[in-house]
Parts: sequence; C-alpha cells; structure tokens
Amino acid sequence: MDIIHAHQAEELPNAHNVSARELHSTEHVQVVMITLQPGEALKLHLTPVDAFFYVLEGEGVVEIGGDPQHVQHDQLIVSPARIPHRLWNDSEDIFRFLVVKTPRQTEKTRLL
Repeated sequence: MDIIHAHQAEELPNAHNVSARELHSTEHVQVVMITLQPGEALKLHLTPVDAFFYVLEGEGVVEIGGDPQHVQHDQLIVSPARIPHRLWNDSEDIFRFLVVKTPRQTEKTRLL
C-alpha cells in the first residue's frame, strides 16, 4: 500500500507557473493536485486525453469549450480530450482541485 501526503508531494514545473503536485502516475492514469492562489490561472490549453477536475477547496471558474462556469468544493467537472479549457481563481481564497487524466497522456499539452 502506498499512502501519499498530498501537500508533501514534489511540485512539478509547468507552463502555467502554478503549484502542481503529482500524486499518482501510471501508464493508465495521472493525478495532480493544483492550487491556485487568488488571481492565478491555468492558461487556455488543449489536453490530448480525457480529464476531470474535482474541487477540493474553495471556488473558481472552469471554462471548457468557451463555456465558463463557476465551480466550488465537492464538484466534479468533466473535460473531454482536445477541447480548449482553462481554470482560474476569481476569489480571495485558495482554489484547490485534483486533475485526473486517463489514460496518462503521451502527447504534450498545447497552450493556446
């Protein structure tokens, strides 16, 4: 059994310049915890695999395919492969969420 302490996992460098901690990674799935401080955002991008976001803490905005929606704690958002999407924190508190990609991507994410 592996037990991962999310806040102690190593931060991954990323094109968005935000806190991203990889919690699990196999050929079948990748799980990353992202923390957006107030005013921080993920840039508009395309991911080559299906993903979902699960909001752990706070609230923010998720835009998928040009449709921005306000999201909050305990919501799951489905993000199909190759659809432009981004997330941002428009609140005054931390916005923390899991990103789960399946299968684990082999192509690079493309910033738009």
